[in-house]
Amino acid sequence: MLKPPDYIHKIQPYIPGKPIEELERETGIKDSIKLASNENPQGTSPLALKAILKFLTKSKTNNSLNRYPDGSGYYLKKTLSNFLNVREEEIILGNGSNELIDIAVRTFMQNGDEAIMADPSFIVYPMSVQSIGGEKIMIPLKNYTHDLEAMADAVTDKTKIIFIANPNNPTGTINRKKEFDAFIKKIPENILIIIDEAYYEYVTDPDYADSMRHLREGKNILILRTFSKIYGLAGLRIGYGISKPEILNEMNKLRPPFNTNILAQIAAKHALEDTDFIRTTIEINEMGKNYLYKELREMDIEFVPTHANFIYICLKHDSKIFYNKLLMKGIIVRPVGPKEIRVTIGLPDENRRFIEAFKSILNSLN
Repeated sequence: MLKPPDYIHKIQPYIPGKPIEELERETGIKDSIKLASNENPQGTSPLALKAILKFLTKSKTNNSLNRYPDGSGYYLKKTLSNFLNVREEEIILGNGSNELIDIAVRTFMQNGDEAIMADPSFIVYPMSVQSIGGEKIMIPLKNYTHDLEAMADAVTDKTKIIFIANPNNPTGTINRKKEFDAFIKKIPENILIIIDEAYYEYVTDPDYADSMRHLREGKNILILRTFSKIYGLAGLRIGYGISKPEILNEMNKLRPPFNTNILAQIAAKHALEDTDFIRTTIEINEMGKNYLYKELREMDIEFVPTHANFIYICLKHDSKIFYNKLLMKGIIVRPVGPKEIRVTIGLPDENRRFIEAFKSILNSLN
């Protein structure tokens, strides 16, 4: 019988959210809304869409879809270099930042090595570590936030990587400058610190930890960012990492050729330039956040104030019950714990529909 190694067999696969089309087919519900995956509810950057359409409407012999993409991502990296004020050799592109997590783990870890991460945090971290036979060291959150002191204390001779999601997914909390600075000082030079900043564009707190400063000071840090969230390009799967050239040179040995597609590179380049779209997205998110805070407080529902585009809600009932009842009302959210759900902040009408459905379910259970 064909069987994978035990460390592969034990991995719990990622379970994606239910597609809207399938939910509507199963239930007969129309106009469903998806508040499960933290996508941008207002869609995709108009500048990115315009660039894609312009590319696709070139003559048949000139649109290049029959050719492999630029394996180096030359134009996107040049744009990112100017945007971030870093050198092009300090940037690596990925098929979403997920791919870069996996490449970093395969580059700097081997069977038996340890990686430290928070619990709960992004589910891909332990999956990637387990995939190479590594050991995941899970450190419980403190006040729904990464306990950086406890994470530093967990370092051993076997530690090779430390993951920090800032803001954290699923709780939406951040680590601030003082605690982050103290943490960095404690970590030995032979450990790679991966700072996952998938939602950093949403953060408005001036005390947000400055990972770029520590990278510029020479620390062994890999900063991960994505075009899937605020830029609205989740369907094209493109992200990037920022680090020392010597770290990225090793990762590039395992990065698949042509790992980011032509349309993704074009869209990402132009999305970076769409400041109006980003500003509007942040305004919509802040408005939705304040509305949901108000409604949840009036219902006496516990939640964690967020620095991202989603809210971690603590229920008094089984999260699967709420999830299924919301599904039957055409609303898809994400259960993330026995009594916890994560809800993406949507457009005003989507937020109102969620609250109306939430109130109805709450009344039926009380």
